[in-house]
Amino acid sequence: MQRYRSLALCALWLFCGQVWAGPEAKPLHDLFYGEALYLAYQNRHFDAITRLDIELGQFYAQDQADLDPLVFHQNEAEFNVGDLEISYRMHQRAGRALKAIIEGKVPQSVRNLAAFRLARILFRKGQAVNALHVMDLIKDPVAEAIRIENTFLKAQIYLATGRFKDSSRLLQTIQHEEKVRGYADYNLAIALAQDGQREQAVKQLTKVGGLRSGKPYMLALRDKANLALGHQYERKGMAGKAKAFLDRVRLDGPFSNTALLKAGWMYMALQQYDRALVPWTLLHKRQTSNANVQEALLAVPYAYGKLKLYGKAAALYGHAMNVFGNEVQRLDDSIDSIRQGKFLKAILREEAKVDKFWMLNLSKLPDAPQTRYLLDLMASHDFQESLKNYHDLAELQRRLKTYLPDLAVYEEMIEIRKHYYTPVLAKIAIQFRNLDTRIKLRVGQRDRLKKRIASMLINRRPAFLATAFEHNALESLAQLARRRNLDARTAHRIARLKGIVHWRLESEYDERLTRAYINFHELEVVIAALKKQYNAFVRTRQMATQSYEGYTIPIRQLRTRIQQSQRIVDQLMARQGKLLQIMAIAELERRRKKLEKYQIKARFALAESYDRANKAKALRLQKP
Repeated sequence: MQRYRSLALCALWLFCGQVWAGPEAKPLHDLFYGEALYLAYQNRHFDAITRLDIELGQFYAQDQADLDPLVFHQNEAEFNVGDLEISYRMHQRAGRALKAIIEGKVPQSVRNLAAFRLARILFRKGQAVNALHVMDLIKDPVAEAIRIENTFLKAQIYLATGRFKDSSRLLQTIQHEEKVRGYADYNLAIALAQDGQREQAVKQLTKVGGLRSGKPYMLALRDKANLALGHQYERKGMAGKAKAFLDRVRLDGPFSNTALLKAGWMYMALQQYDRALVPWTLLHKRQTSNANVQEALLAVPYAYGKLKLYGKAAALYGHAMNVFGNEVQRLDDSIDSIRQGKFLKAILREEAKVDKFWMLNLSKLPDAPQTRYLLDLMASHDFQESLKNYHDLAELQRRLKTYLPDLAVYEEMIEIRKHYYTPVLAKIAIQFRNLDTRIKLRVGQRDRLKKRIASMLINRRPAFLATAFEHNALESLAQLARRRNLDARTAHRIARLKGIVHWRLESEYDERLTRAYINFHELEVVIAALKKQYNAFVRTRQMATQSYEGYTIPIRQLRTRIQQSQRIVDQLMARQGKLLQIMAIAELERRRKKLEKYQIKARFALAESYDRANKAKALRLQKP
């Protein structure tokens, strides 16, 4: 198991190191930072933000933060938190953080990067004017890593604020860059058209419509450009040219239904009714829930009517009425299903987390009327954002439900620690008191020695440096000298011995003082080791104690906060779900009203086709 865990950590390290590689990449030093990046690249933005917030909080709380490996990624981590908050649509929090960086004392390169990201947030929120003011804070030189994106963003902001000439000028400088290839050309066409340069805009759109690429998004962009050109020439009444561009749109692309419908009308404008049936017949056979297909159900019999095939037209009008009736019934079923809450259950299915085509698969299920028109609804930006918010609220709701049992687990762990450490610490406390007494005794002796040595540096006191033997000798001689009835010879010998001891103390004073000073410093080392041991024991005891003490109130507060958050999330989720239902029902009711109008048109057209068919039959019978 340990081996597999090590392999997993190595794989995570290598993955993050490779994914984070770029033109100015740094090697990964902090594994926890790498884990946050790994979660971010899995689109688990909430987990990534949580990891980075915890890591940065611990980093700034340390006494010696420069020893933490996160110091190598400090700036990147701060910026990545902002990017993740943007990805998680926490625009206000991300904006405040980036604004603080811009207004702080940072290098111009860092200020440029923060200003670019803040401007991108404001532009996405529809605040183009504010975004433009932030872009003005970016000064040369701009880092190569953001140079192209910075120019493209500024051009888009100019386009949104009506400065079409400035937008065109910037887009022309980057239209050949691979990063924005196609997109710059298309936006340049829009800028030229808005600036009144219609011919140049058409040329630019023609260029986009002829792009060669195998990438799906480039093919979709090419189809969109050709569709726009077809619409442009249609408005000018140039059906022939419009048809040529519409024919370039792929039959399996996202704009194929619209292109087929418009192509048919182009042929109708050219009075080539039989040729109009070709694209319309293709469209006629597609999914009947599509709005373009529903219009084609009326257009095909209309073309047959122009060809004077009234019987065929009547039959197709009848088919169209049946299809419209079925679709109206399906829409009613969908609306009822949505009101019953099945729609909200469908969009929270587990498939959404693992299958990016889950909505398409749901729409094909015969027993899921609430999802039949889901793809059309998802085309709306407002609906997309509301749906994302609903998914995030559901995820928060799920997490909060798991947090409460986790708190109970933590309480159990703390209780187990308390039962383990309480008897152990009681035994250790006795040893600690003995150690504490010994240390205090030694420290007191050290302090007295320190004062004596300090005083001897000023005043000579040889007696302080006498050995124990010399102290005993002087004491014994003093006792002998105090005896009575000493003869002169003994008194002389006692005085002579005292003189020898004092002479040795005086003559060896400097040497003894030096040795005493050295011994004192050795004692300091021993005392320092004792203090280190003492402090280590204190810290260990505090860590052991703190592992089970002081958690009752914080856990209780956390439980209260989680319960309050659950109530808030439940309320918000109910409101958001209601909003999604209202948006879905409004869209479906709009589609139903449109189908009801189609039904009326088909009914009148059917009657007219029968009438014309009967008249044509009568004319044929009157002929000899």
